[in-house]
Amino acid sequence: MRDIRFVAVHRGGTLTKEDHQRLMHWARVCAEHILQVLGEEADPRLAHALDTAQKWEQGEVPTGDAMKAAVAAHAAAREKDNPASTAAARSVGHAVATAHMADHSVGAPLYALKALKLAGKPLHDEREWQLGQLRHLPSNLADQVLEAMREKEKGFKL
Repeated sequence: MRDIRFVAVHRGGTLTKEDHQRLMHWARVCAEHILQVLGEEADPRLAHALDTAQKWEQGEVPTGDAMKAAVAAHAAAREKDNPASTAAARSVGHAVATAHMADHSVGAPLYALKALKLAGKPLHDEREWQLGQLRHLPSNLADQVLEAMREKEKGFKL
């Protein structure tokens, strides 16, 4: 069952448009950051997805465009030969998919951490960086994100 706090007000939930956009921003910067940390070359589908995510945050593109970009990012992930690169691409896919379902926002940082683990790199600094980015969210929203991440993290075996 979906967490009602991640469901948009217009769909019967409690998430405001502004908070939804804040979640998108946080997820997007987490995905962008992991690509930089890993030194991933910019697959055009991932670059397009991140650009679409940013435009969605600003109200410049509809959710349908973001959904298409998420599908393309996940297609890019399936084509990667390196498991760390696959996880990084999935981070991007989840970031842009936040437009459709805000719960995907926690997938972006978790896949970023998984990418680091698969690359044999320590997670501590990235986790701290991600948590530091939460300071830009209202405290109730940041707490909600942290709770959701703790619940989902088990499935990522971090």
